[in-house]
Amino acid sequence: MGDQVQTLAYGSWASPIDAALAAAHDGHAEFVGFVGEDAWWTEPRPTEGGRRTLVRRRADGTEESLLPAPWNVRSRVIEYGGQPWAGTVRDGEPLVVFVNFTDQRLYRYDTEGEPRPLTPVSPVGGGLRWVDPQLRPDRDEVWCVLEEFTGDGPTDVRRVLVAVPLDGSAAQDQDAVRELTDARHRFVTGPRVSPDGRRAAWLAWDHPRMPWDGTELVVADVSEDGVFREPRTVAGGPEESIAQADWAADGTLLYSSDRTGWWNLYGVGQDGGERALCARDEEFGGPLWKIGCRWFAPLENGRIAVVHGRGATALGILDPETSEVVDTAGPWTEFSPTLAVHGERVVGIGASPRSAYEVVELDVGTGHAHVIGAAHDDPVDPSYYPEPQIRTFHGPAGREIHAHVYPPHHPDQVAPGDELPPYVVWAHGGPTSRAPLVLDLAIAYFTSRGIGVAEVNYGGSTGHGRAYRNRLREQWGVVDVEDCAAVALALADEGTADRGRLAIRGGSAGGWTTAASLATTDVYACGTILYPILDLTAWGSGETHDFESQYLETLVGPLAEVPGRYVERSPSEHAERISAPFLLLQGLDDVICPPTQCERFLARMEGRAVPHAYIAFEGEGHGFRRADTMVRVLESELSLYAQAFGLNPPGIPNLELAK
Repeated sequence: MGDQVQTLAYGSWASPIDAALAAAHDGHAEFVGFVGEDAWWTEPRPTEGGRRTLVRRRADGTEESLLPAPWNVRSRVIEYGGQPWAGTVRDGEPLVVFVNFTDQRLYRYDTEGEPRPLTPVSPVGGGLRWVDPQLRPDRDEVWCVLEEFTGDGPTDVRRVLVAVPLDGSAAQDQDAVRELTDARHRFVTGPRVSPDGRRAAWLAWDHPRMPWDGTELVVADVSEDGVFREPRTVAGGPEESIAQADWAADGTLLYSSDRTGWWNLYGVGQDGGERALCARDEEFGGPLWKIGCRWFAPLENGRIAVVHGRGATALGILDPETSEVVDTAGPWTEFSPTLAVHGERVVGIGASPRSAYEVVELDVGTGHAHVIGAAHDDPVDPSYYPEPQIRTFHGPAGREIHAHVYPPHHPDQVAPGDELPPYVVWAHGGPTSRAPLVLDLAIAYFTSRGIGVAEVNYGGSTGHGRAYRNRLREQWGVVDVEDCAAVALALADEGTADRGRLAIRGGSAGGWTTAASLATTDVYACGTILYPILDLTAWGSGETHDFESQYLETLVGPLAEVPGRYVERSPSEHAERISAPFLLLQGLDDVICPPTQCERFLARMEGRAVPHAYIAFEGEGHGFRRADTMVRVLESELSLYAQAFGLNPPGIPNLELAK
């Protein structure tokens, strides 16, 4: 930091947080687990083609990255994937199975030699996929979810629970895979087996519901030869979402249900008696975007490690006898839905507004928590990080809107006193999701240059109960657009932001909200639209993948009953309403929001003389993972704002805007 504060216009501040730095720190550790005494997890490698690897931290504190490139530990089941690996110790050595992204086969890894395939290559393109493995070494099997494509269409698919032999006999022969269930349900999670091995529990749901709308908790008796007897539903339903289930050491069935309007924990004892373990107006669960998410993990001593909170998440230990929760002391204000336990040890992944996600271990006996992996290391002086504010705004009819506001911030540069800063509203994806309050160098990239950011957890977002989520039912493209606009205008009205220099950006569902905002409001001077939905009718009638193929039935309404609503709300049908400059960014391998959505939209924009740019990326899918892609995205986005707002950021390549 210099000795002297310079006065320079917003958007022209020089920052050490460049696009390459932000890209190198994109993504975070996921899917923690114990293999014996050692903690394992997956970690991103943005500079290695965006792959994910397995990391092992030994009990002595040494760490090693396993599986060199091009191995990529990531499942494509329901396209968003989920728990891609499992491990145990056999004969004193780790035995690990994992899914490899490229071929989606399940592999066995014994930490020596090359991994060996356990499942066959699919005769239908990408048509055999596996997720949420549970090792059953007593049976020499791994139990998991199989997603099998039965035809060429994205919804020609079945999902069942299966047992894959660990001896490799199914590597060339799918008939050696033993099916544990039939395909009566469209979607299932991996089985959790009771301590005595006699029962298995899993979640199931069916179209048109998403897992946060309504799921069933299914239990089956398991015979001595590993066969599932007649499954029965013990909880859940069309309007009750079960987010996770597991077994306590004493055989109690634990699960997280939102039947009260909040995901809370319940236990069903051996006698069939059920009780709430901690009734609170906060979440002990969340949206199941990835199969195998864990918001709770039972300990051997009867207590339960929990990721819980309202609008944010803490790591705590719940005593089910007293309903008391003791939260972990430390700097972390947000924990992701992954947990592993071993004896008195709990491992999770936590972050804060000053630190990115890191692997955290809690000693339940002492209450001490410390970082054991992916440790946050400030790549620049943290005085360049933004200082966020947790805000609640009010929208139409006085409804509350939750947001995080990141004002422009630089340790030794300020703007002239009479200048108001430009602001970009960030609309998160999902839309049934939320923006966590954690250090994100992509946000710091803008705030350290003098551009404010406001992340809006609009109506429909998670973390604030089911009623807040349900605000978006049949209102997508209305409530999300109104809430983002209300926050942007409130910031302008209170003198925080420049009314003439507001922008909006978002990816996936946030790309939809961005495009819909440009088409239906005059709030924004420009917008950045990443891998969006733009044409509801096509997306809702076969253009996307199976998992979300009927999502719009609740977000917009039944297509068969309200087809006009799909047309009326689609930005691609109303290109004539868009007059603000925009940047459109798309992965060419995206099967969730395919490039055809962008192409049709751009065809409608032809001849409109609206400045815009379209950049399509080879080898990128839904959500960008490669460092070079992310660099181009950030620099292009900043150039758009520079042109729309009249800024002068130093050293940024100029984005050519076509008309």
